[in-house]
Order: sequence, then C-alpha cells, then structure tokens
Amino acid sequence: MISKNFKCLFILFFSFVVLSSTCKAETISVNFDNETAGAPAKLFSSFVGNWYIAKDGANTVYAVDGRQWMRGTMSAGIADKAKALYGERYAEFLDNLNAYKYFPLTIYQETENLSDGVLSVDFKAISGRIDQAAGIAFNIQPNGDYLVIRANPLENNLVAFKMERGERSVVQWIRNVPTPSLKWHHLKVLIKDDQVEAYLNNKRYIAFKFNKKIDGKIGLWSKADSYVLFDNFTVETK
Repeated sequence: MISKNFKCLFILFFSFVVLSSTCKAETISVNFDNETAGAPAKLFSSFVGNWYIAKDGANTVYAVDGRQWMRGTMSAGIADKAKALYGERYAEFLDNLNAYKYFPLTIYQETENLSDGVLSVDFKAISGRIDQAAGIAFNIQPNGDYLVIRANPLENNLVAFKMERGERSVVQWIRNVPTPSLKWHHLKVLIKDDQVEAYLNNKRYIAFKFNKKIDGKIGLWSKADSYVLFDNFTVETK
C-alpha cells in the first residue's frame, strides 16, 4: 500500500512538472533570410513610412527608408492592416496614429500582446540628415498610444518616449550613448508588468516604472528621413 507521504510527494512533483511546462519561456527570432528583397516583410504590418525587405551585402534585412521622406507619408493599405489587428476599433487606431506622421511604425503580427518578456533587434543606421532613429515600439494600444525605446547615431543618446493622445513626451533621456552609423548595434527591451529596462550593446541605460501595466502589441520604429536596417528581431515571452 502506498503511504500518505509518498502520495503527497507524488502530487507535489506532478504539480511542479505541470507548472514548469505551462510557464516555460518561448523565444521567436525573425532574421528575414527567407524574405524577398523589395517586398514587404511577411510578419510585419507597416503603418507609417516606407518599410521593405532589403540587402546588406549578402545578408537579407528589414529596412525603413526615409530617403524620399515627406511629412504625412502613411503606408499603403493601412485601413485593411488596422482591421486585421484591431477589428472594429481600427478607425480609432488610425485617427490617433495620424498625429504621428513623423514616426515610421511597423507592427509585428505574430504576438497578440506582450506584458512579460524581452524584445531585441540588431540595427544599422545608413543615412539621414534630420534623424537616424532606430527603435523598438511596445505597448501599442488599439487607440494608437504606445511606448518606444530608440537610439540615434546623430544625437548619441538613448531615449524612452511615450506616444499618448497624439503627443510625444520623454519618459527617460540618456545622453552620451554613441551608436556610430554604418555599424551594427544591439537594442534590447525588458518588460515585466509596469517595469521597463532598456539595453544597448548589452549595457543597461534605461529603467523606469510606467503608470499602468504594459500590455500591447510590439514592433519597430523610426523617425523622419532615417534610412535604417534591422535584423534578428527576437521576442521572448515568459
């Protein structure tokens, strides 16, 4: 006959196994190697700016191209893209997004919402007279509000911005963070409920607590005439 202590140990062990399997982290990495140069990225929906698959030597990458940038350039077919992401609330999303025409934005389609995880991407700024901005957007809401962490080789800083009610404001601004153009850099954002940390080339620069739990879509971000390449977009969910 099995003792009560053995039964209890078995139940505890089984519960631990079930809990461990349900809490296992999942990592998704997108390197664009199987994409077609000149075409839109298969797993992203662009809303502002000119985003397409490009080549960096033999490497296939994702580019935001502002070399012919004009204020107010929205991506093609944005109404259908917004409907696919937000359903009946798509008009609200587009109305608010209209205020951010300076800021190219593309949204990753495969993650519904992220409130606990790690986002990272490699970027290389090629050109831009006004800006050379490379950012990770997150907490993207159906009303068009979102947060972004961005680097800029022209300014040598790393900034956390809040895009809310059609206005952009600074959450945290870190100076003296060089990211030379024409070189690859690694940007990473850690999210845990209302906590955010940001790393550049594996060094932490930004840490803040948001005013509410973060729970929204994710993507990539830029500004104005920036021509920037992105690669190895990675999402780790907890």
